[in-house]
Amino acid sequence: MTRYIRRAAALSLFLLAALFVNAVRVQVLQADGLNGSPANRRPAIARYDEPRGDIVVDGRAVTGSKDTGEQLRYERIYLDGPLYAPVTGYSSQTYGTTLLEHAEDGVLSGTDPALAPLPFWNEFTRSERPGGRVLTTIRRSAQEAAYQGLAGRRGAVAAIEPATGRILALVSSPSYDPGLLSGNSPAVTEAWRRLNGSASHPMLNRAIRQTYPPGSTFKIVTAAAALEARVVTDPDAPTDTADPFVIPGTRTTLPNPVPGCHRASLVYAIKWSCNTVMANLGVKVGLEGMLATAGRFGFNDDSLRIPSGVAVSNVDRRMSVDQLALSSIGQFDTTATPLQMAMVAAAVANGGELAHPYLVDRTTTWDGDTVRETPRRSYRRAMFPATAHELRRMMVEAAERGTGTRALIAGVTVGGKTGTAQHGVGNTGTPYAWFIAWAQERDAPRPAVAVAVVVEDPEAAGGEISGGGDAAPIARAVMVEALKPVPRR
Repeated sequence: MTRYIRRAAALSLFLLAALFVNAVRVQVLQADGLNGSPANRRPAIARYDEPRGDIVVDGRAVTGSKDTGEQLRYERIYLDGPLYAPVTGYSSQTYGTTLLEHAEDGVLSGTDPALAPLPFWNEFTRSERPGGRVLTTIRRSAQEAAYQGLAGRRGAVAAIEPATGRILALVSSPSYDPGLLSGNSPAVTEAWRRLNGSASHPMLNRAIRQTYPPGSTFKIVTAAAALEARVVTDPDAPTDTADPFVIPGTRTTLPNPVPGCHRASLVYAIKWSCNTVMANLGVKVGLEGMLATAGRFGFNDDSLRIPSGVAVSNVDRRMSVDQLALSSIGQFDTTATPLQMAMVAAAVANGGELAHPYLVDRTTTWDGDTVRETPRRSYRRAMFPATAHELRRMMVEAAERGTGTRALIAGVTVGGKTGTAQHGVGNTGTPYAWFIAWAQERDAPRPAVAVAVVVEDPEAAGGEISGGGDAAPIARAVMVEALKPVPRR
């Protein structure tokens, strides 16, 4: 009998050891795979078991959470969803997260270790922390002015505080309501299909994820390159540019939007947007010099985050001389996001030093304790202060007596540059209307705002007038709001 008892005990110990080994295999070795398995709903249930933290604009939450009573309990809601969609993105139980909802997901979902009272607290206690809050740099009034100015037309606006890099407005139009995608019902699937199938692409964030030919607004970069390379030493002196001007290496003459560009000075060329002068100067600077200057403004940088990722603004690294001439006036393959062109205006406004743009002022716990605060960082020295001084003077001349008069604000110094950008097969499409600008109160030590506006379907037909007629009034409205004192909260 004792022998059988020993055998039973040995078998029991073997089975116990096998169970232990299997438990280790499942709970340790396969834990990550099982947690990430689409068949495992526990992480999703846990994720939506608590309200998500809020994204805040000017002290007011623009997001919230709704208790559905379902297994995935809390569903995201958005206040003024279309207005802030290019900032918040969406948080969907079906399609995941985008933009700030994605970049700050750890804080908003409560899983960021920085929200815990002690290091490794969450790992030891397995407790759920309330979602934190994300306080943005957006000025509500400037955001509304940009959104209302576009009025549903395809386009985008980006506005920056030049000295700090704080993003004051980020608008893409037409927009959409992120709340339509929050849940997991058939209605969400239908909304996803409809939005993605729309010809107007409302889910495309045109402010930071779409690049356009910058047209004549890029002439500010070319002017900076010409001054830095000493190709131009006196901006008021005549250049040696003939009109008509034959693009080097071709038999094609380059047209100008206005008369008077023959041997025009750099100041006149910026004021009235002479294509011939700027193309000639770009060729004289050379490809290496143009690339270096554009790079200091942020072109060709694939690492820019605000904290959401930003599409790369492009200047080709290999070009023939005729392509370089066209690139120098913002055509050929040169493309830029509206945020990038706002950065160009901001660098000029800030004396040549470009602050790193950012969208999150700080993150906090649910009850207001600061978790992280975004510091002011220098992005790059785009140009020497003397160069920036000359470009400021030229942009003021262009705004006050040139193509940008519709951006002027009484009692405020405004510098601007209009632009149109050809597109479509054979450049047959209606040109995109651009305007970049900055504004400074007469008694202020520095400009308060730099802005870029692009309108894809301008009402004015062709010519520089579309930049001044369609985009400049929107920029003006945004700058007016950005110049107002920050409301107390």
